[in-house]
Amino acid sequence: MTAASLPTLLVVPTGIGCAIGGFAGDALPTARLLAAASGCLVTHPNVMNGAALYWSDPRIHYVEGYALDRFAAGDWALQPVRQQRIGLLLDAGIEPELRQRHLQVADGCRATLGLEIGPVLSTDQPLGVHLELGESGVSWGSLEHPDALLRAGERLKDAGATAIAVVARFPEDPDSEALAAYRHGSGVDALAGAEAVISHGLVRHLRIPCAHAPALSPLPLDPQLDPRAAGEELGYTFLACVLVGLSRAPDLVEPTGRAGVTGLQLQAEDLGAVVVPEGALGGEAVLACIERGIPVITVANASLLQVTAAALGLADRVLPAASYAEAAGLVLSLREGIAPAALQRPLRALQESC
Repeated sequence: MTAASLPTLLVVPTGIGCAIGGFAGDALPTARLLAAASGCLVTHPNVMNGAALYWSDPRIHYVEGYALDRFAAGDWALQPVRQQRIGLLLDAGIEPELRQRHLQVADGCRATLGLEIGPVLSTDQPLGVHLELGESGVSWGSLEHPDALLRAGERLKDAGATAIAVVARFPEDPDSEALAAYRHGSGVDALAGAEAVISHGLVRHLRIPCAHAPALSPLPLDPQLDPRAAGEELGYTFLACVLVGLSRAPDLVEPTGRAGVTGLQLQAEDLGAVVVPEGALGGEAVLACIERGIPVITVANASLLQVTAAALGLADRVLPAASYAEAAGLVLSLREGIAPAALQRPLRALQESC
C-alpha cells in the first residue's frame, strides 16, 4: 500500500458460476487491472488460483474468504510480510502416486521459485470430502472428519508453519454431465463450495493464511475445452498457484495500526472501494462495506445469484459498471478524487436544499 493508493476489495463469490471468476483463475486479468487502477487490491484465492498458472503482484493481497470477511468487518487487519513458511497438509486419503505428484510440485516451487515450504504432514485419517449442489445450483460440500483436518493444522502451526496449503482427496465422476458442462464453459465449479469449507475451517481455528488444492486424477483430453477451464488441465495438481499465493499472503492480526516490517497494517477503515458482481451483494464482506459507507461498484457478471442492489433496496448506494474495465475506471476516478457522477451524462444541475 502506498500513500497514493486506494485500497480496493475485489470479491467474486465461490461456486456460484460467475461468467468471470467462476473458472480456473479466469478472474486474474481482472485482478491485475484493478490492482493497477487502485494501487492496492485485496482479494481471495478463488480469484487468483489458476491451477498450474498464477501471477505474483506485490499490490495484490491474497486473503482466504473467511479472513476476508473478518477483515471487512474490522475484526482482523492484514500485515504484509516478506515470506510465509508454508506447511503442506495432505489428506490421508490421497493415493501414493498422487501424493508423490503433489510433493514434486512443492519441491519444484522450492527449487524454481524459492518458496519456503515445510513441514509436510498427513491427516491421521482420510478427510472424506463430499460434494453437493444446492437447489439454486450453487456448490457446497462437507467433510466426514473435520476434526482430523484441524488436528493436522494445529500440528503444522506448532511446528512453525505460518501459512498452510491443504490438499484433500476429492471424489471423482469423470463422466458426469456437470463436469462436462463446466469444462465447456457453462457449468458451476462443483469443487469450490467444499474447498471453501476446508479453508474457512482452518483459518477460523488457527488464524493464519490457508488455501486449498483438490487432489484429482488427470482428465482425458477434450478438444472442445473452454479456455476458462484450461488452466486446470495443464498438469497433475492444482497446488502450484496455492503455494505461490500463500508465499506472501499477509498475516492476520489484531487491528492495532502499528508499523510492521514491510509497512503499515491494512485495516477495513482504509478501504476506498469494493468491486463485486451485481447479483452477489449478500456476502458478509460486501454488506460490512456497505454498512461502513465504502463505495460499492457492482459489475455485470452473470451468476446463479440475483442478490442485487434493487432487491436489497440499495440501488442509490452503488456505482453500476457494465464491465470490469469500466469498474477499473471508476476505481481510478475515486483514487484521483474525481466524482464518478462528473463522468456521466446527463449531469444534473444542483438544487438548493429546503
